[in-house]
Amino acid sequence: MERINPPELGKPSGFSHAVVAEGRVVFLAGQTALDASNRIVGDGVVAQFERALGNLLASLRAAGGTPSDLCSVTIYIVDMDDYRAHAREIGRVWKRLAGTEYPAMAGIGVARLWDEEALVEVQGFAVLSRG
Repeated sequence: MERINPPELGKPSGFSHAVVAEGRVVFLAGQTALDASNRIVGDGVVAQFERALGNLLASLRAAGGTPSDLCSVTIYIVDMDDYRAHAREIGRVWKRLAGTEYPAMAGIGVARLWDEEALVEVQGFAVLSRG
């Protein structure tokens, strides 16, 4: 997998501008802070992001992948101001759970998610190396 960050686009922080990969593609459904009983857990956006990312990574591991296999991640955010206010904490959660290899990423503000209590949803795809 090759992460591409052209200098004319400016240095990315917490994402890569482009990712080139070859292998088996794993599409990961959007994950919120649902627990095993399908209840939203976590007080606040940081706790919910941690649970949602953890759920996404659990699906990825079950498919045989690791966080470094992530090519693209989209984060759907109910309250963008709240998310941005906690960006450093969210970044620390990302590094702890997924490391410092960043996929191409987007954050999209939404009015609400499927589960009304959900503050964030994390969706993505990964490419597992051949072999």
